[in-house]
Amino acid sequence: MQASLTRQEYQTIVENTPNLVWRAGLDAKCNYFNKTWLTFTGRSFEQEYGDGWVEGVHPDDVERCLKTYVDHFHQRTSFEMEYRLRRHDGEWRWINDRGVPYVDEHGEFAGYIGSCLDVTDKVDGLIYKEISQKDSLTGVLSRQYLISQFQHCFDSAKAMNMHLAVAMMDIDQFKKINDQFGHLMGDSALKLFASVVKDKIRSEDLFGRYGGDEFLIVFCHTTYQIAFEIIDRIKEALQTVVLKAGQRDIVLSISAGICALSNEVSLEEMINRADQIMYEQKKEKHLTASTDEGI
Repeated sequence: MQASLTRQEYQTIVENTPNLVWRAGLDAKCNYFNKTWLTFTGRSFEQEYGDGWVEGVHPDDVERCLKTYVDHFHQRTSFEMEYRLRRHDGEWRWINDRGVPYVDEHGEFAGYIGSCLDVTDKVDGLIYKEISQKDSLTGVLSRQYLISQFQHCFDSAKAMNMHLAVAMMDIDQFKKINDQFGHLMGDSALKLFASVVKDKIRSEDLFGRYGGDEFLIVFCHTTYQIAFEIIDRIKEALQTVVLKAGQRDIVLSISAGICALSNEVSLEEMINRADQIMYEQKKEKHLTASTDEGI
């Protein structure tokens, strides 16, 4: 049989729980913070009382934090959010805050009770993971992470005798864009190109930046024909978007080489073959352009 707790025992538990606990009344103002909260912030109850606790929220998080709180308070629904709260030593810590409405002894809505946990290590881990997996400029997969995922697809395709294709792409005359309009315009070209590709590939395709203006798409369990059709859609889509460079409109085009798995013994062989095909295509474009210009 479970023994009931006295009011004093409840208070002792709440005061000493590892969680930061707060309470708000009908006016949405906070009127209680447990000992753990006050120890964490290093502030007095009087300083935190009402809206005082907001002074400890990171300036970049205040608006979002208050909007989440107020919106749910008016709807009297539970909420969960994360924001940065200044610790007593001045360090910003990520807090996971869960708030729930509570009722008084008559069953009437009386305000909110919230419980918070310091989740900084978890958030930092997710941020570092995101950084390691994504190219910082374009937001597509980083080369290292892309290759690691490509290896899984390659091993699976070899072991199960399945289709696999890889496409190497780069932006035509990218150096000319950088030289004429500057590196910021070059960065804009890369981001525009990446956004078009992400819109045209399938969810199962792996798309990443291989280096400079070279990008790689890995088509797991996919035939050459399907890969070719997707690349063709990308080329067509690029013709419909314009990069503004002052008074100039720049329409991007790409060269692309596709390699379908046959007797390659490593993914590096597939990449090298796709790269070779791409440069053969680029060379043909250059020769055509030179002929047209009478060079």
